[in-house]
Amino acid sequence: MSTKVLFVGESLVVHRFFDKGILDFMIASNFEDDGIFLREALKRAKFEVHHIPTMAAATVFPETMEEILNYDVVILSDVGSNTLLLHPEVFVKSRPRPNRLKLIKDYVVNHGKGFLMIGGYLSFQGLHGIAGYKSTPIEEILPVELMNYDDRVEVPEGYNPIVTNRSHPIVRDFPEVWPTLLGYNKTILKKNATLIAEFNNDPILAVYEIGKGRTAAFMSDCAPHWGTNDFLNWEYYDILWERIINWLTKKI
Repeated sequence: MSTKVLFVGESLVVHRFFDKGILDFMIASNFEDDGIFLREALKRAKFEVHHIPTMAAATVFPETMEEILNYDVVILSDVGSNTLLLHPEVFVKSRPRPNRLKLIKDYVVNHGKGFLMIGGYLSFQGLHGIAGYKSTPIEEILPVELMNYDDRVEVPEGYNPIVTNRSHPIVRDFPEVWPTLLGYNKTILKKNATLIAEFNNDPILAVYEIGKGRTAAFMSDCAPHWGTNDFLNWEYYDILWERIINWLTKKI
């Protein structure tokens, strides 16, 4: 049976304002699918992938254990905590709904499933801290502790992650130095977590065993802009995500 992955995020609607004069202006909008890079990599690895775009997650993300147990791994990438916390029934109509951050924690800890968070402006704490995963059930299961503030580290000149644990099955036979990335979310490795790659003494890839399940955190991006063309076209790009998923599902 193939591994089933629920991948949430990495999409956006862009609004452009065109000012043509004192009273003449227009607005144009378009949908951008940055999830294509990771989604296609996972499909090439023969995983069964269900991708929920960011703007649909508030209503589509599972609310029950029965629903979420249809998947072996949940991935959140560039989708803030409010999107999962504030179902429209909660935000608009003031009606209680299940807490989906608690659901993910239960899914991992008590049901032995896998969880991965990938970095970005709406991951971990993110831009101005608006991702908001600090002091939530998600932080409790991550291999890293989160900052209390905007955790972005912008590196416009580029940096290269270094593998620190070359014996780990995720990166066995990988090169020690990875292609250039342009930023990451700053975090602190938890005491019992395993560091796999770092930059400037900050975790870039870390994994964790908690309860019956496993979690992983990749502090940079799987897509632009932190993900450069060199990284996205790297010969190990597909293999990296394939092995992370296989580790989370205890296949390696």
